[in-house]
Amino acid sequence: MAVNCAPKYASIHLPFELVIMRHFALFCLIPSLTFSLCAQADTVWLKNGDRMTGDILLLDNGKLLLKTNYAGTITLNIEKIATLETDQALLVKMNTFSTESSKALRPAPDGSVTLINGDTPKTIALTDIQQLMKPKPIIEDLRWKGNISFSADYKKKESNVKDYDLDVSSELRHGLWRHALDTEYDYETKNNAKKTERFEASYALDRFITEKWFWKNKIKYTNDRLEELRRQHTYGTGPGYQFWDNELGTFSVSSLINHNKFLFDSGEKQSFNSSTFSWDYNRYISGKSFELYSQGEVGVPFISSIDYVLDTEAGLRYKVNSWAAITLKAEWDKVSSQYGDLNDRRYLIGVGVGW
Repeated sequence: MAVNCAPKYASIHLPFELVIMRHFALFCLIPSLTFSLCAQADTVWLKNGDRMTGDILLLDNGKLLLKTNYAGTITLNIEKIATLETDQALLVKMNTFSTESSKALRPAPDGSVTLINGDTPKTIALTDIQQLMKPKPIIEDLRWKGNISFSADYKKKESNVKDYDLDVSSELRHGLWRHALDTEYDYETKNNAKKTERFEASYALDRFITEKWFWKNKIKYTNDRLEELRRQHTYGTGPGYQFWDNELGTFSVSSLINHNKFLFDSGEKQSFNSSTFSWDYNRYISGKSFELYSQGEVGVPFISSIDYVLDTEAGLRYKVNSWAAITLKAEWDKVSSQYGDLNDRRYLIGVGVGW
């Protein structure tokens, strides 16, 4: 019997040991996973005793932006916050001339936080922090952002004018490359007669050489169904400089040498070269509730008949929520030439979505 029972016992005992080991490993794994998930979340303690978890995005102008998985991105008044905790590496700006790099933030007495940077932690008052944001990597894996807005202008005086404008802009950043696609459709009537119908599209490809310097290649197409100048094609290339690109906004300039092709209503064609200086600026304020922006270009054709061309736009966006916004904008188009000057200004209000 002993000879027959030994193999039977071995066949039962070995799986039992494996089961025990698997349950023990799972028991050890669950707390470690729970701890790692909790460690990844930032924590904000409020002075009323509440505690909130999420991802700290930005602190600016006394407003802290916290991205949560239960209420989206919320804005907190810094005066209502007791303390913070995060393992993120953050840039801490105390004043105009002082910015520190923090490896982590640890809780401190009410109204303060401890900066972990090296062997000497530093406790500071939350109200003394002007800005708090993530450092932006030089090389990004993938970032896609964009905006769609629809604007309208209605005037009824001695003439009945209706002006509609649809703008779509998108930017994709991958590694050292940045793609930008912008389109605009403008439709205007005056006394029920079509006055303007214009479509414009541009694509730009930027290759970053350093953290700030990049090389831009741009193609632009304009189709106007009513004006004498029906179609425009522009191909440009040249250097650009990125002053900043962070959670508070962006600012870049570029200078291009272009080749232009014009097609007129009469069938006449014209080709010439030109140089342009362009800019792209936006700045978030009041905890990203408002966005100021301006973009445009000044061009100088290398022909005697045209002196310069100005095409610019500036505006203000108010964030209704995390994706919708109300837009107020002003556009200014000006051309100085021997055939006459164009000076067109208009002001529009619209709604849009962003991501």
